[in-house]
Amino acid sequence: MPLYRLKDHIWKRIKYVLIRLPFILSFLTLFILIYDLGFSTLNNYHKELNVLYNICVTVGIVAIFRRYYFRDSINSIGVKIFDIGSVLLFALLIVIRWQPEHTNRFFDSNAIIFFAVFVMVVREFSTLQLNLNKTRMNPAQLFITSFLLIIFIGAFMLSFPKATVTPGSLRYIDALFTATSAVCVTGLSTIDIGGQFTIFGKTVMIFLMECGGLGIMTIASYFSFFFRGKASYGNQLVLQDMSYIDKLGDVFATLKRIIIISGIIQVIGMIAIFISIKGQHFASIYERIFFSIFHAVSAFCNAGFSTLPENLYTFEYRFNYPLHLIISFLFIMGGLGFPIVFNIYKYVKHLIINRILPFSLKGTVTYVPHVINLSTRIILITTGVLIVGGTVMIYLLEYNNTLAEHGSFGKWVTAFFTATTPRTAGFATVDNNMFYVPTFLVIILLMWIGASPVSTGGGIKTSTFAIAVLNIWTLAKGKSRIEVYRREVDALSVNRAFAIIILSLLVVGMAIFALTIFEPTIDLVRLAYEAFSAYSTSGLSAGITSKLSDPSKVTLIMLMFIGRVSMLTILIAMTKKERLTNYRYPTEEILIN
Repeated sequence: MPLYRLKDHIWKRIKYVLIRLPFILSFLTLFILIYDLGFSTLNNYHKELNVLYNICVTVGIVAIFRRYYFRDSINSIGVKIFDIGSVLLFALLIVIRWQPEHTNRFFDSNAIIFFAVFVMVVREFSTLQLNLNKTRMNPAQLFITSFLLIIFIGAFMLSFPKATVTPGSLRYIDALFTATSAVCVTGLSTIDIGGQFTIFGKTVMIFLMECGGLGIMTIASYFSFFFRGKASYGNQLVLQDMSYIDKLGDVFATLKRIIIISGIIQVIGMIAIFISIKGQHFASIYERIFFSIFHAVSAFCNAGFSTLPENLYTFEYRFNYPLHLIISFLFIMGGLGFPIVFNIYKYVKHLIINRILPFSLKGTVTYVPHVINLSTRIILITTGVLIVGGTVMIYLLEYNNTLAEHGSFGKWVTAFFTATTPRTAGFATVDNNMFYVPTFLVIILLMWIGASPVSTGGGIKTSTFAIAVLNIWTLAKGKSRIEVYRREVDALSVNRAFAIIILSLLVVGMAIFALTIFEPTIDLVRLAYEAFSAYSTSGLSAGITSKLSDPSKVTLIMLMFIGRVSMLTILIAMTKKERLTNYRYPTEEILIN
């Protein structure tokens, strides 16, 4: 190789390393930072750690300035605002850390340091090119792998000594169970979340719930697109399949809406919860703020975790009806599904522009056909029927039982909450163990149906249940096609619906069978309640979760994971896709009944 080519090659390699250095440094620093937060073994290295953290944020500032100086990419207004905010945060942090009187260890300002380093990791990670189509995995395999990765990382972090109040008291099976429940946004727990976890442990829980509710691939892919301003065609195809988005050109626009809508709803929920618990006792304002953040995230993501010892049934919160209504609003919005929420937003916008403004501004009305699509109509009607029907049923069944301690208004609020929380939310304002058997059966049905598609909830989904009911009604009328609102339901949707129903009953049935072997002393109704709760990622329990043996915990871990990613997705990931499908065999009718 000629000398000038060798020099050019060496210079390219050096330049590549220098460009990637901020990401490598920030990633290693974040790993050490998490280790420092979770373990006590680094207590003798305060000065060295402070130097490392300050070098990391300094390199972060230099990397941002280098990016703009060499104009590596054309940045949007949003990216420029993000970078300006990051530089100000990093500069403020350096000034604070280098103050002579600041002699305490880094842990005293861990939240600021952690946030700064995390922002740097996100910014530098976004400069990498994500080639999802070159991973040799189909979208279903990528989806499952991302959940497994987050679960094991979460279990590892929850096992840190500083994650629990009593270091080393948490068994790994319980850490794995809790991490799985958080990522699969279930809410079942074998331990007391509020009493056993420290602030660090609870913060890890928030991270796991957020990743589980929105999806780590959704978050990572959107931020990569946000900072780079572009994405390959292959990446868009993979994300389209993973997110069930109709139009390829709307992939990143839809991901943007999901993240923005989720953020806005959760912030509103945090503020509302903060106001609603004004009369409750907290040691400090920071504890009250953290309580609001934790419960807003848990509610919107349909996780159902609470830092209270008895969930919302804790006596001080049992009669806080405004808090119950706020929590229910959050998990209903999270369980509706992002496409439905956005479709409702489009409809409201359409009404304002084409129905209200023309009268006030004397403008012309623009005709827009079918603003509310068929999926939204079916899901909203099914959701409304389930909420109203479930509320009335529980009000009548539990009037003199679990609702007896409430007044007339409180009975309706508690019945409403109890009817909506089985749809994968997991919060409880009553003692589930005290339910009558008919109430158990009603709630099992509600848990099995679950939330809506492309939402933070689980279950077989409201649209699946609605299609099954419509198909039965269609057959009863002697028709061969499902027709509703002057539209015909696609045959593939019907096939998927019945496949999901059969697979769910098969998986839950096998789990109940296993639980009856592992837990012979617990009655069948409560075991079935626990199994349906785990599969539907509901999180409701009859008070037996902490009493289960390790084989039963492993059974529920597998059930929660299968329920979150769906058995159909697992089969798709395991089965080779047929490439040749453009042929048809002669049709022949099969005897059914």
